[in-house]
Amino acid sequence: MKTSYWLAAACLAASASGYANAGFKPIEIQDQELSELRGRYVMPGRIISFGIVMSSTWRNASGDLIGAATSMQLQAATVKPEFYVSTIKETGNGNPVQTGNGTVTGGAGLNSSQGVTQSVRAAGDRNTAYNNVAINVSEASQAPALMPSQGQALMAGQTIGGSNAAGSVAVAATGSGIQMSIQASGNQGTSLQQVAQGGLLQNTRLLGSANVVNNMTQLNVVLNNNGMSAGALDCNLTQLRALRNIGY
Repeated sequence: MKTSYWLAAACLAASASGYANAGFKPIEIQDQELSELRGRYVMPGRIISFGIVMSSTWRNASGDLIGAATSMQLQAATVKPEFYVSTIKETGNGNPVQTGNGTVTGGAGLNSSQGVTQSVRAAGDRNTAYNNVAINVSEASQAPALMPSQGQALMAGQTIGGSNAAGSVAVAATGSGIQMSIQASGNQGTSLQQVAQGGLLQNTRLLGSANVVNNMTQLNVVLNNNGMSAGALDCNLTQLRALRNIGY
């Protein structure tokens, strides 16, 4: 067993509420158990910037495109976090789209699932659909400059939308999060993307043909890369000093 493993076990013992008990002894952690550990913790105050970017687009067979994008950036100096929404519209070649006649059944439980849920169900031909989630974590000595707000501010309980030949899009601020939905024209299908109640849902239903759908959610986190303060280091050394009382 490596010395560093014993030190990790000793630190855990020192941080426990009953570490002053001389009868408390650290337990050796086996190599196999250590190899299965995942993740790291972040100390309070280490996150200096947090942002969310969401976008959904639907392009039909004639090239018409409808969609929306929303973003939010939160820092220590932020008084009130706000989402800003902009709609996306493009005109295709003007050719009529054949009405979708596919049928997709079931899926009612998707809206109540926990964690990250991604679903694509297609009843047409030559469709393309993407559900993407990205988490970008970086380090910096200071929070990045706030980007100029673009689009319309989304207030609680408000819905911002738009429509064209491709269909209609709606972005709503619900009581539990943000929801972005698309209803494609000509019974081509629907798309739903939402961040709510600690979960993320990306759900696409394709009933027609030759559609291209994109759902993307991106989380941007910036951590302070400055070293630990003198106070934090002293706190750690104080915990380690307590090990002397129990023979370590």
